[in-house]
Amino acid sequence: MKNLFKFGFLGLALTIAVASCNNAETKTEATADSLSNVVDSTTEKVADSLENVADSVRATGDSIADSLKNVQ
Repeated sequence: MKNLFKFGFLGLALTIAVASCNNAETKTEATADSLSNVVDSTTEKVADSLENVADSVRATGDSIADSLKNVQ
């Protein structure tokens, strides 16, 4: 009878330990997903900024090229 209580208590302790570990994994996965979304958003903003700068430089270069054509 004593062994039965010991095994029952051990089973309960293992069940609680497994349940708490599963919650930690879920929180970790949620955190990873959140960080992934932030990284994706930041990457898109940086890419858009770089495209805007490239467009501005391209427009300035075209303007200079047109000015040089008019000089000749």
